[in-house]
Amino acid sequence: MKRSTDYSMPTVVLGGFTLLIVVSLLFAASTSGATFGIYNDAWDGTSNLRSVTEGTGANPQVAHETTAYSQVNPNDTVGIILSPDETYSTADRVRLQRFIRRGGTLLVAGDYRTQTNHLLSMLGTDARLDGRPIRDERRHYRSPAMPIADNVSNQSLVSNVSALTLNHGTVVSPRGATVLVDTSEYGYLDVNQNQKLDDDETISSMPVATVEQIGAGRVFVVSDPSVLINTMLDRPGNRAFVRAVIGNHGTVVLDYSHTSQIPPLKLAVLIIRESALWQLLVGCGCLSLILLWTQRPSGVTQRWNALMARCSDQPPDRVDGQFSSMSESAMVSYLQEQHPNWDAVRIQRIVTAYREERSK
Repeated sequence: MKRSTDYSMPTVVLGGFTLLIVVSLLFAASTSGATFGIYNDAWDGTSNLRSVTEGTGANPQVAHETTAYSQVNPNDTVGIILSPDETYSTADRVRLQRFIRRGGTLLVAGDYRTQTNHLLSMLGTDARLDGRPIRDERRHYRSPAMPIADNVSNQSLVSNVSALTLNHGTVVSPRGATVLVDTSEYGYLDVNQNQKLDDDETISSMPVATVEQIGAGRVFVVSDPSVLINTMLDRPGNRAFVRAVIGNHGTVVLDYSHTSQIPPLKLAVLIIRESALWQLLVGCGCLSLILLWTQRPSGVTQRWNALMARCSDQPPDRVDGQFSSMSESAMVSYLQEQHPNWDAVRIQRIVTAYREERSK
């Protein structure tokens, strides 16, 4: 085996640079910078949502397909969907409806994207998202665009919730759904989005969270997915609201099936973990590679050693130890036969360096 001192500086630098690139690619493939991403540890990610879920005693499961809802007990499961950016198919609708009607709980949080209302319509809920920004000049966190909605209903579901703190959210149009949380009476919709209260804009208390019964299950609607991001979970009421929705459920499906927020490496791991066929294929592939390497022909080994020798001016058989049993003259003869284009000085230098190292 080569010592570190046997490699030239350019080789060491190239090896280090290659290692850095590989590590960087693996890191990029296993993390996400996407807003609301479960593998995003930054302020706008939702990586802390997993720990909040675990804190309630529930088991969090990251889902990349709606088939996840068919593999859980609906009565013991909460699904969480944050601002989907892709349209749900008919098959997705059937799975979600079946999950809810059989007793499942679903939390849907969105703001301005049309896909959220499309999903709510598909599920058959009354509630819809308004889509216009909500502001509050009196009751807010850092700015009027971050209202503290502290008008909490007397529903037992939210008995431990003091407020919801939004971050550039909108409001919910209940249309028959039960309102759980409203803004203060100083809330208003910034219709023209000029970030100020105009004469034709009215202040009033407006809903930001609702719940409604569908079949044996329930659907919660929240007018801002930012309520669940890392930096907002510790704002007034947000963490308590998530815990209230999860309640005593044993499983939480973190549904990212209709977003592009799961890193490729994490997605591959999820796919393999969920599929016995993929597990079998990957296992057989790894075993095949090991067998091929251990049973490789000796000629391949010799060619590999010869290639290494040309790159490093070391004897070809140094790798497998056969060269060590030769005398100096036999080594010279062997190298002359294997490399007739090498001059005598080069061959002697290689043999001398090898014998000196072996004698240490």
